[in-house]
Amino acid sequence: MKALMSRLVVLFMLALILVACAPAVPTTPTATPAATATIGPVEPTAPPAASPTPAAPTELRIMTHDSFAASEEVIAEFERQYNVKLVILPSGDTGAMLSQAILTKNAPLADVLYGVDNTFLSRALKEDLFEPYRSPLLENIPPEFILDPEYRVLPVDYGDVCINYDKRYFAERNLPVPQSLEDLLKPEYKGLLVVENPATSSPGLAFLMATIAHFGDPGYLDFWKGLRENGVVVVNDWETAYYTNFSGSSGKGPQPMVVSYGSSPPAEVIFAEQPLDEAPTASIVAPDTCFRQIEFVGILKGTSQRALAEKWVDYMLDRRFQEDMPLQMFVFPVNRQAQLPEAFVKYAQIPEKPATLDPNLIAEKREAWIEAWTETVLR
Repeated sequence: MKALMSRLVVLFMLALILVACAPAVPTTPTATPAATATIGPVEPTAPPAASPTPAAPTELRIMTHDSFAASEEVIAEFERQYNVKLVILPSGDTGAMLSQAILTKNAPLADVLYGVDNTFLSRALKEDLFEPYRSPLLENIPPEFILDPEYRVLPVDYGDVCINYDKRYFAERNLPVPQSLEDLLKPEYKGLLVVENPATSSPGLAFLMATIAHFGDPGYLDFWKGLRENGVVVVNDWETAYYTNFSGSSGKGPQPMVVSYGSSPPAEVIFAEQPLDEAPTASIVAPDTCFRQIEFVGILKGTSQRALAEKWVDYMLDRRFQEDMPLQMFVFPVNRQAQLPEAFVKYAQIPEKPATLDPNLIAEKREAWIEAWTETVLR
């Protein structure tokens, strides 16, 4: 019996072992609707498309003189239109600005230079600073303003340096206003004129050029000797001449005549503390008494933003910018389609025959003329 029982136990254990070692029967999973409808490999689901990130504005650098100004909305309009950030680099007066551009021309600080005028034009062109660009806007600019036939610089604005006078001073004394440079030597005008030193002042240099254009070289020195004998007053800068010495601005200065700009009379009206019906000052605009300054813009060699630089030059020559300039920088637009503000139309005087000199002659003689003037007038 024991033997039988032992055999049964052994057989039972063998059966358990065989069951444990038998392969498992696979079960069929319940298919989901998506699985039963899919044929072939399942592609991963793409995430929702993200909105494209706007490109950062491109920087365009403009080197200019300290007198540059433009309305915020005019600058912003250009920046929006071309997705650009304008960086304005004020660099002193015209001479200092040009010197800096020349010193850095192998590694230019800017893409565009604005503000070189016809008294420094030849020097700028001689230094080979600019890449030529013939803007399509030139068709709206009279040819007398285009002084570089190679289009390395293009005209933007002009202004006339003239003698301004205090209208009330002359009216109260029944004194005729001088009508020529020669008139300034008459004894009745002794001590009545303040001028700026041409070695330190842009309008002072422009007025010196007017006397050279009118009297010639060396005839201009005789004229200045006569002015010195007739009590001409010389100061270093326009601000001192206009706001301290000139009676027409402060009402307290000792001189009723000052070398200033043809746009100064409208400025007197625009900035008057009380509304004025007429300008308290006017300009002497007889032939050769004013010197015309023309300011230019050019694309600097080495720029990495040539296309944007061209757009900026075009913008400066187009009506939007041209019509903004008079009330910002008190200069006149060169674009014949630009409209002047009412104050300019009513109070500014534009000479029919301003004095001019060849820019090449100015470049050749400028320093010698200034030195000779200094010896004649100040020493």
